[in-house]
Amino acid sequence: MTLILKTDIYRGTAWHDAFARYLPDVPVREWSEPGDPNDIEYALVWAPEKGALAKFPNLKAIFSVGAGFDHLTSDPDLPKGVPIVRMVEPGLTAGMIEFVVMSALYHHRFMLDYAAQQRDKVWREIEQIPTSRRRAGILGLGVLGSACAEMLRDFGFPVAGWSRSHKDIAGVESFHGADGLIPFLNRSDILVCLLPLTPETEDILNAEAFAALPRGAALISAGRGKSVVEADLLAALDSGQLGGATLDVYRQEPLPPDSPLWSHPRIVAVPHIASMTIAETAAEAVAANIRRIQAGQDPEHMVDLKRGY
Repeated sequence: MTLILKTDIYRGTAWHDAFARYLPDVPVREWSEPGDPNDIEYALVWAPEKGALAKFPNLKAIFSVGAGFDHLTSDPDLPKGVPIVRMVEPGLTAGMIEFVVMSALYHHRFMLDYAAQQRDKVWREIEQIPTSRRRAGILGLGVLGSACAEMLRDFGFPVAGWSRSHKDIAGVESFHGADGLIPFLNRSDILVCLLPLTPETEDILNAEAFAALPRGAALISAGRGKSVVEADLLAALDSGQLGGATLDVYRQEPLPPDSPLWSHPRIVAVPHIASMTIAETAAEAVAANIRRIQAGQDPEHMVDLKRGY
């Protein structure tokens, strides 16, 4: 039994050190030195080359390094019948909570306007409103979305969430299904998108969706880049329908140098860093799932390919 590792960024020996602690009897190989492919039973990977996982005939599970998994399901040669497991671990959740709360408060406290005033050397106070009058909306109430909804609720924002089916979260209004989307958008002054990428969620934030938001609303996009129609986003910002946006994910990554998203004055653009997997806590989660599989059980947080998440 061997685990092969392909992570998103280099982290020295952190991954190997963590797996030595939680899976001391399982060899861990780097992607660049796979050795005998027949030995590989588990893969922890981010954005492997198309067809690469098919080279391991004895795979029992494929673990995504991050919360997203479309980098795996987009592979036409992905091994059939091998479970795909989403990354759910405390460090990843904590990071997303921090990013969403930081971004929501940034827009709530008019920091885009103050940044513009600083550039122009303008000293002008903007009247602040309480969080109780700024309605937050979370698109996607999975593990990350639910955690962010609860934290924004605790900051005093009236919070609602939209998902495929009804969700019960204390103090969070639930909207669901196609019929619930527009009413949900109508009441969202700060919209946070944490949706997975499915045929239903691709291009969901388009001109119609932006028009349904209250005028001057802010967008925080930290789910999947293809959920946002970027041309429609720019048009909504230019017209004032949207007051600002914080973007962490994009249709093309890295974001091309000539993209207008880089320089738009009402956009904060960061390079897909909203939530970064922590090797120590992630290795513990992966190890627990490997032990479940070895005991004949299904892993937790397995992707349902029929539902798309």
